[in-house]
Parts: sequence; C-alpha cells; structure tokens
Amino acid sequence: MKLEAIPKVRTITKEEFIQDYFKPQKPLVVANAVDHWPAISKWSLDYMAEVAGGKNVPLYDDRPVRHEDGFNEPHAEMKLGEYIALLKRAPTKYRIFLWNIFKEVPALQNDFDYPDFGLKIKKKLPMLFFGGEDSYTFMHYDIDLSNIFHFHFEGKKECILFSPSQTKYLYKVPHSIITHEEIDFSNPDLEKWPALKKAKGYHTSLNHGEMLYMPEAYWHYMKYHTPGFSMSLRSWPKNPMNFAKGLYNIFIMRHYDILMRKVKGQPWIDSKNRRAVQRTNRLS
Repeated sequence: MKLEAIPKVRTITKEEFIQDYFKPQKPLVVANAVDHWPAISKWSLDYMAEVAGGKNVPLYDDRPVRHEDGFNEPHAEMKLGEYIALLKRAPTKYRIFLWNIFKEVPALQNDFDYPDFGLKIKKKLPMLFFGGEDSYTFMHYDIDLSNIFHFHFEGKKECILFSPSQTKYLYKVPHSIITHEEIDFSNPDLEKWPALKKAKGYHTSLNHGEMLYMPEAYWHYMKYHTPGFSMSLRSWPKNPMNFAKGLYNIFIMRHYDILMRKVKGQPWIDSKNRRAVQRTNRLS
C-alpha cells in the first residue's frame, strides 16, 4: 500500500474547506477546528463515566461476522462506567460503535455546537465511538455514504483512508460495506493480499480535540493506540449517485444480505469472502 499523510492545518475558513477539500473530495485534519467547544476541556473518559456511567452500552469486538449475527448487532453489553474502568485497566478488543449518548444524557449537547463548514449537518445523528488500546474497526465505508466530521477525544487514534476509486484493490466483500475481515490494514500481508500493493490511500493520527474530515463514500480503518473516544457528525452525500447508492444500501442491500444469512446460513458468509478474494485478484 502507498499511504500519504492527510494534510493537517490549525484552522480553516469555510470557503477554503469547500474549495480545497470538499469539492475535490480530499480528506483533511483540522487541529483547532472547535477550540470554543466546552467539550474540548471537559470531555474525557473520566467525565463520561461520571455523567453516564450507569447507562448500558453496546459493545463490539473484532470477531468475524457470522451468519447468525444481525446487522450491527452488538457482541456484549456493559455499564459505561464498568467499560471505561476496563479500558483504563488493560487492553480490550471491545469497542462502542455508533452510540447516540445524547438521547440518554441530553445535557451533553450543551458541550458542542454544529460547526459551519458549508455543509448541512444532520443534527439528530451525532454518534460516539469508544475503543481500548490496540482495538480497531474493520476497513469499511458508512452505509449512507455521508460526509463525516470526526472529532477525537483523549489519547491517540490511527486512521487509514481510501477513496472509492481504490475499491477494486481492497478485497470488498459483496453485498456489504466491509473488506475481507482477515486483512490487518495496520500491517497487511502483501503476499496474501497482493492487490493491496496497488492501493493508494491516506493515513493520520488523531489527538485530543482534532477533527478529521472524511469525504463521502471513503473507506476508513481506525485503530486506538491508547484508550479514547470520538464523535462523528454527518452530512448527507452531495453527489446524486452516492445519495442513491446510500438509499440502496440502507433499504435493499442490507435487507437482502440479512435474508440470505437466514436462508443459506454460514455458507453465504463464506461464499462472499471467497468471492471478495477471487474478484479482487482478478480485477486488480
């Protein structure tokens, strides 16, 4: 893989962002994008445990998808306070994924606003993500293909991104939004996954208070080097084709895949993984 560093700036104007990054669909890190947020000084793992420690949270790990799994079905559940204590005690694969804490602790909404980057942000969908040391997400793109503004809190997180143009090299699993789950994108075996040698992407590390802009339909892999958490704000895709594909993913592809898991069982999952390898190696 050939990875170039994502540009990082201290601040940026709305006009500069639209012209230099949104229109050409290029990723960007802004170090001081929201220094005015109370969250920058308040939000930490300890603070989240204090204000929401009694809330039950869904947990995910890096086990391969099985046919009996529902779409985005959690692997475990725990009180947030217990989970944060686990994060601080030892490395764990458990992550919190797409949790809307603001429905359960509305007061947290007073700690941030919706920055004006020239895109209309979906105000009902701020989501939090937590992870422990060395935990990671599979390489994936978001099912609705939104533009993502990703704000990190506490610790350091590694991010690897690929544009949609690189899909043919990434071993995408059919009827899904992920690549083959056996690939370790932080240290890929290029002999086993030879098409990755041709893939060109981006990488960065996020620190507390920094924002990563991920253009619509971008593939992304996240690995926590230390325990921490992030919040994503979303804006609908502006490319009509991406908007249509997002609707297809949500209302057709997802339900078709769930149906086939029920009808064919694990052979359906295994077949998709084989096709990901065969198709990628052939097309690349």
